Amino acid sequence: MHILLVASAFNSLTQRAHAELRDRGHTVAVELALPGGSLPEAVRRHAPQLVLAPMLKTAIPREVWSAHTCLVVHPGPVGDRGPSSLDWAIHEGADQWGVTVLQADEEMDAGDVWASVPCRLPPVSKSDLYRGEVADAALAAVMLAVERFATGTYVPRKQGDRADRADRANRAGQANRAGQGAARPEGAHPRIRPYLDQSVRRIDWAEDSTRTVMRKLRAADSQPGVLDVLLGDEWYLHGGHPESVLRGHPGELLATRAGAVCRATKDGAVWIPELRPRRGPGQPPTFKLPAVQALGDRLPQLREHTLPLFADAQHPTWTDIRYREEGNAGFLSFSFPGGAMSTAQCRRLLDAYRDACTRPTAVLVLGGERDFFSNGIHLNVIEAADDPGAESWANINAIDDLVEAVLTTTDRLVVSAVAGNAAAGGVMLALAADEVWCRSGAVLNPHYRLMGLYGSEYWTYTLPRRVGAAAAERLMREALPVSSTSARRMGLVDRVMECGPHEFAAEVGGLAARLAALPGTASRITAKKRELDRQESVTPPAAFREQELARMRRTFLDPDAPYHALRRAFVRKERPRCTPPHLSPAAVARSPQIPSEVHITGTALHGVSSRPDGWYEES
Repeated sequence: MHILLVASAFNSLTQRAHAELRDRGHTVAVELALPGGSLPEAVRRHAPQLVLAPMLKTAIPREVWSAHTCLVVHPGPVGDRGPSSLDWAIHEGADQWGVTVLQADEEMDAGDVWASVPCRLPPVSKSDLYRGEVADAALAAVMLAVERFATGTYVPRKQGDRADRADRANRAGQANRAGQGAARPEGAHPRIRPYLDQSVRRIDWAEDSTRTVMRKLRAADSQPGVLDVLLGDEWYLHGGHPESVLRGHPGELLATRAGAVCRATKDGAVWIPELRPRRGPGQPPTFKLPAVQALGDRLPQLREHTLPLFADAQHPTWTDIRYREEGNAGFLSFSFPGGAMSTAQCRRLLDAYRDACTRPTAVLVLGGERDFFSNGIHLNVIEAADDPGAESWANINAIDDLVEAVLTTTDRLVVSAVAGNAAAGGVMLALAADEVWCRSGAVLNPHYRLMGLYGSEYWTYTLPRRVGAAAAERLMREALPVSSTSARRMGLVDRVMECGPHEFAAEVGGLAARLAALPGTASRITAKKRELDRQESVTPPAAFREQELARMRRTFLDPDAPYHALRRAFVRKERPRCTPPHLSPAAVARSPQIPSEVHITGTALHGVSSRPDGWYEES
């Protein structure tokens, strides 16, 4: 079937739908619904059999939905309506939710129901849920709706009718039996809720409990943030993690850790990783930065409240890098906001990796317990630097140093545990390990050209070694998202874990412990060292890095290189001018054959919005 995805941005859910529909043999094109564009004309040009909107902020025109079946993904259960569905659910502390696929018609979120799938809402951030439990439910609902449409006989249910309620009750029962949880009970009447604005999100530091503050922060972590006053200026707070030990006067800044600041509540404290200054009249758009960096000289003298790498988890607190052991397996977990890795973060992770390698383990697992693995260099921090070219160079060398350490580890097996999405250098970091284990819902973007970069992180060594030269060239040329299923099929990953986000860490832990105990693991370690020695005698891995960095350095030092304009547009969320041509199936065959910066045009990135999803942001 020829399916057209209509979306406000090529965000993570749109990418996943794109990749998984292609896995099922459908031809998929993307059209961005942009101000000033003519969606009816675009739809006529694509002539799709089905229009699907995974993430759409505007209504589909009557001219389109009256001529084509248009299915819209709504991140809420049947009967829930409004633009802030998931925000309200988190803000109000719901632990059960759902996703509904509706047919577009005159009224937003009121169309006939093609599919509805329940999901749990564990206490994590909105963007994490959106890429995790909500995305899993959304894709299940999308695939069911597409299958139903393909039969040509299925009749969608009116919202609130008896058959629809019975269908939802049946699905809720199935979900409960499967341990997935169910959405809240619903009546026949819709629940229409307004946009969740800052008047509701506002934190009252003197009155709000830590639990309340956390709900507000989690409901706004990626966008739009929580508007607040801090040190006399207005800031959007992005992200939040509870602190169980530090205490102070409500609203007081207590400490720093790994670029975050700790702020007191009335009964505890929270860690805030990122801040974004409020945009002033006539000023350019602002962007998120690590809180300590954003505050700069405004920040008073605070204690850097560090935690040892092998910290006892007796008192719940937050840190972005942790280490633990289970038997003969070590687990180095890391979780950076948006998956971006600055120079400082790369260096701290490298130090932690080296410390982990001093432990007497046979297997070392590298990766977070859920959500992002890594998206490579930190473009926001680079953009904020006095010399972005120099900071780009420092950042790429810092992540290369980390990749080199993983590649040259010869006294144990290293496993990359990819719980969520990964892009660019983050994918290549994963490929440096001996094995790559990936959650079934993860989406990989193993390419660089949309940012005008050739790329480094030893990709010219590890990617062809994994998938072959022809497939490596195609991945770089097409610059399209890859599902975990396709990644496994082509050899990009070794194992796909069919589990929910909440179960991934336990699944990885059990597999790693068994791998460490296998009799053949010791011989694999020996063979690994022998193979690296052989490679050093032929073409040392360092030679690949040297060639990659030579091209990257030219780009970073050239102020007219497209990378600088593309980075600036991405970080400052400049409005797209058109749908990126590479998202049209016909355009892929015409795209450049070599992933070189010289083939990138100034429009390459337009149509994608900013982090935290690779070089693509959630909305």
